[in-house]
Amino acid sequence: MQVFGKNVAREILNSNKRVNKIYLSNRFNDKDILDLIDKRRINTKVLELRDLDKMCNGLHQGIILEVDDIKTYTFDEVIPNIDKEYPLVVILDHIEDPHNFGAIVRTSEALGVDAIIIPNDRSVQITGTVVKTSVGTIERVKIINVVNLNNTIKKLKDCGYWVVGTDMNGTCYTDIDYKTKIALVIGNEGKGISRLVGENCDYLAKIPMSGTVNSLNASVACGIFLSEIVRSRNS
Repeated sequence: MQVFGKNVAREILNSNKRVNKIYLSNRFNDKDILDLIDKRRINTKVLELRDLDKMCNGLHQGIILEVDDIKTYTFDEVIPNIDKEYPLVVILDHIEDPHNFGAIVRTSEALGVDAIIIPNDRSVQITGTVVKTSVGTIERVKIINVVNLNNTIKKLKDCGYWVVGTDMNGTCYTDIDYKTKIALVIGNEGKGISRLVGENCDYLAKIPMSGTVNSLNASVACGIFLSEIVRSRNS
């Protein structure tokens, strides 16, 4: 797959991830990144800026990397093996915007989320835009692909998880006891969490708002919830 951007490049070049090829703008002059490329002796091709623009719609900051696909996991590879007192998992209920997915990954990595679960269909998958928006942190967060979210929620409950869904008609998000195994469900950008997923949640929770808008961007809402979960567990 192709990934792009200076932050992603630094993250990958400082890791052990295999880089198959790098495309650079003839104007690229980031010395730190160039030194990393030289150190790893990666096959590099220098192109005109307009040629890079054609490869990824001009979002590249002068560098595109060809890398192996980001590894994804199965439920059984990850969930039973989380060895923490209070595991924390995020479930994305058919998120479609790659920028939201990438931002959620970045926040999740920063706040210690153990895994992110996404469905295989009608949902954004890992793309170059997701990797760039996550500033490369997606390499450090386990992404679990599943066929059916409702069956997955039932399996999480069998493992002792309490499932909290985000919903405008729920209880206040600060009134929930998060000192247990938690799976947080973030709904689709336009429709929210689906009916069956909502019915399978143990709690539905909302962020109280006093302004003129009645909902938040999915990645912003996820960040607020995760911050509260971490805060309450440390208090």
